[in-house]
Amino acid sequence: MEKRWVYKEQGDPELVNRLATELSIEPVLAMLLVQRGVKTYDEAKRFFRPSLDDLYDPFLMKDMHNAVDRIEQAIRKGERILFYGDYDVDGTTAVALMYSFFRSRYSKIGYYIPDRYNEGYGISLKGIDYAFDNGYSLIVALDCGIKAIEKIRYATQRKIDFIICDHHLPGDQIPEAVAVLDPKRVDCPYPFKELSGCGVGFKLLQGYCRKAGVDPSELYSHIDLVAVSIASDIVPIIDENRVLAHYGLEKLNSNPSKGLKSIIKIANIEKQQLAIDDIVFRIGPRINAAGRMESGMTAVDLLCADDDNIASEMGSLIDSCNNDRKSVDRNITHEALRMIAGDTRMQHRYSTVIFNPSWHKGVVGIVASRLIETYYKPTVVLTQTGDLATGSARSVPGFDLYQAVEACSDLLENFGGHMYAAGLTMKADRVDEFKTRFEEYVSKNITPDLLTPQVDIDAKIKLSEINDKFYRILKQFQPFGPGNMAPIFSTENVYDNGEGRLVGNEKEHLKLSIIEENNPTVYPGIAFQLAENYKGIHERKPFNICFSLYENVFRGVTTIQIRVKDIKFLE
Repeated sequence: MEKRWVYKEQGDPELVNRLATELSIEPVLAMLLVQRGVKTYDEAKRFFRPSLDDLYDPFLMKDMHNAVDRIEQAIRKGERILFYGDYDVDGTTAVALMYSFFRSRYSKIGYYIPDRYNEGYGISLKGIDYAFDNGYSLIVALDCGIKAIEKIRYATQRKIDFIICDHHLPGDQIPEAVAVLDPKRVDCPYPFKELSGCGVGFKLLQGYCRKAGVDPSELYSHIDLVAVSIASDIVPIIDENRVLAHYGLEKLNSNPSKGLKSIIKIANIEKQQLAIDDIVFRIGPRINAAGRMESGMTAVDLLCADDDNIASEMGSLIDSCNNDRKSVDRNITHEALRMIAGDTRMQHRYSTVIFNPSWHKGVVGIVASRLIETYYKPTVVLTQTGDLATGSARSVPGFDLYQAVEACSDLLENFGGHMYAAGLTMKADRVDEFKTRFEEYVSKNITPDLLTPQVDIDAKIKLSEINDKFYRILKQFQPFGPGNMAPIFSTENVYDNGEGRLVGNEKEHLKLSIIEENNPTVYPGIAFQLAENYKGIHERKPFNICFSLYENVFRGVTTIQIRVKDIKFLE
């Protein structure tokens, strides 16, 4: 698939050179800092050396005093407290964070994750009934609840109070809960708006520790869970999230919880230092698989495990769920691609909406993302439960998917999400009308350039500029993620030395040995899903590349490798 290469603004040369001099680094590295909003020595110091002292006062968040007071009241009166979370990684880590923190301090607590298939996303009547039947008088909802207006009223009728910790966009009304913690509330003055759901839970615990006089180190001992939520929920890793992710990764690498340690072992991650992408691609999917294939409760059981043997058993169970998930999503993806390939009209639309009543509900979001890799357009994948069609939507960068789904809201029973991902439910007999309306909205509002994949390139460099010092400083830009993505470089007029070959189960990837003129060094590289370039590579045609740098560990040996994003042959 043809990609557009777009170079980022290089920044004021005078500012770049001054920062390079002050920090004693190469100008290209200083330019990367300026691109990320780091313009002074002090800002660079905070960027490279995040501090827990930089965390904001939790009581700046609307309703924080009410939330902390209600928890203290519940503990003082001996009430039962239920931690209730969504079934994805953000929700399950948030519940595990709250439960793990409080269990050594207070015994009358429990947790609940709704069943993805029987209850669906968010707060359910069944969950509230469970709380009522088991004597819980306070529910702390995590990563959900901001739109649960009627559910909160139902709970109030049953004499159950709610504290909501959410990070999704509110609707026109705010639920009538004891406290609604959500930095995206219009009336919330909290200075950072991009916390994960688990991050909001962390702020509640931070507020509790401050009010109750608890040493914050007790909270920080669970900060690895916050890092997992930040990485898996793809929130911007800037500002407060950068601090939380930095220290969470530090904990994950030095002394992870028993549950996370089990996942790391089973995932067979052979690295000296785990990074955000290890969470995104290796740890997070395994936690998510429990909610997709079995129950989100299984994920929380693992994350809260305080015995190595139990953690190992639970880790194996979750890994089995993940293997089942991979098999199911691979089969459904192949089937969906065949359906699209056989429908010429669908191929020429501005959007993809595809429906099969028999598909597994737990993987439709993954399938939507896979389809975008082939047909680069906003995509909705639907399956059926009873008389309802349910599914997930995914977008391409730059197009607001939430607005597109919202434009069809009169056809929907329920929906929620954000700019790039959404979940939705409708009567099955409305799918065809939804396809038409969704396509109409997308075709009128998407621009042609958004339908072509774009590679945002930070800087143009020579391969000879890559050395140990360069990479050592580049590593300190971590943790990478939205708002601070791993830098992408471009280099012109390079060759393969003749050792390039196809790799992968289906020979879909390229293994390269890259050289440039007047430079004897051979740079190992991998080009995922770029096998169509093999002929030109094999013929030793010159080409330009855009790429990121990463460490590859093989048999205990670490090397710097080039991860090729795209190849353009010279005319």
